[in-house]
Amino acid sequence: MSSANVVKPTWWLIMLLSVAIAGYALFHVATGFANVPPPVLDNANLKPFGIEVHITASAFAMLTGAFQFNKTLRNRARTFHRWLGRIYVAACLVGGTAGAAIAMGSTAGPVAGSGFLSLAVLWVLFTAMAWTSAMRKDFTSHERWMIRSFALTFAAVTLRLQLPLAGTLGAAGVIPSDFVWSYRWIAWLAWVPNLIVAELFIASLRKPKRSAPAAAAA
Repeated sequence: MSSANVVKPTWWLIMLLSVAIAGYALFHVATGFANVPPPVLDNANLKPFGIEVHITASAFAMLTGAFQFNKTLRNRARTFHRWLGRIYVAACLVGGTAGAAIAMGSTAGPVAGSGFLSLAVLWVLFTAMAWTSAMRKDFTSHERWMIRSFALTFAAVTLRLQLPLAGTLGAAGVIPSDFVWSYRWIAWLAWVPNLIVAELFIASLRKPKRSAPAAAAA
């Protein structure tokens, strides 16, 4: 997968945030999920299998996904890049399936549940499209589907950035302070803007590059 003009500082920020949230998820795995927040555990569909699989698989998706944009890694260690991609695809498919299974049990109700279900279904679909494109050696399509897939993987990061922001805005009286009200919005805002940005980025890749102006004749 090509880094395709990803600005280096942006890539480093994405990578660092992904690794940080993956580390947070792996902390839950290492501690036997004993510290998963109570509002999450109240989900009617979580116990005991769904949340554990979703958290574990999503952690590996975040850890491996950001590194797929590393041009140096792709060019100098292609075999490693391919294996990293296989781990990413497997993690997304497992994590997305588990996420879909638990989505409609959200304590924030069907609005939030449908947001998370849509995210899970599209995550699996986009990742599967990226994989099948690679199998056909259509690497242009592969790159574009992987960008979409990782935009949805990154929802794990944006969700955790939006939750404290919603709490701060609620405490300031800017929005309702009710957690459930905020969570219904965040179930959609955590990933829809990511996907819009991804589509804009993909559109920029389709634009032909301007050739350098011809030198003036002597």
